[in-house]
Amino acid sequence: MKSWVRVVSPSYFGETEIGLSPSDDPGKMTGRVIESTLYDITGDISQQYLKLYFQVIGVKDNKAETVFKGHEYSRDYLRSLVRRGSTRIDGIENAVTSDGYTIRASVTLFTVRRVKSSQEDMIRAVIRKVLAEKAKALRFDQFVQEAVLGKIASDIYNEAKKIFPIRHVGIRKSKLISMPGEAKEEPPAA
Repeated sequence: MKSWVRVVSPSYFGETEIGLSPSDDPGKMTGRVIESTLYDITGDISQQYLKLYFQVIGVKDNKAETVFKGHEYSRDYLRSLVRRGSTRIDGIENAVTSDGYTIRASVTLFTVRRVKSSQEDMIRAVIRKVLAEKAKALRFDQFVQEAVLGKIASDIYNEAKKIFPIRHVGIRKSKLISMPGEAKEEPPAA
């Protein structure tokens, strides 16, 4: 006989209920990944484009506890950002937080006009620098909040606009690579 288990977001997302999942044995829930939107957690309709992924790490009293596994822009939102005559610059970096979590962050930046390749390289260097500094200074939960809510993207924007006029900056995707004490995954192919 299956029972419904409440799935809640981690404490740094307010422990709000993000769904119900059927299970005949609550122990089998461990490892499942649940998809939600930022709108489901905050109630702000303008944040509906951001999909969040949470992995179940344990079940207590029909309540599944989760950890942030990653996030990404919805495809239609990403497509709506593309404009003719501008340049899209992507930067993918692995960042290690101060408490030992490794996160792969994919930053997407759109300029107002086309840029030269040298300016593109300088903007990628800014992305790399800001992500490394933020990861070194913040714990995992703080880094996740700043990445999802746009604080890190804002810092990248403020640095990159000194090089070239920028239209949009956002962390379009993130993924938890490893937790402290786990084996690390291979770095992204260049």
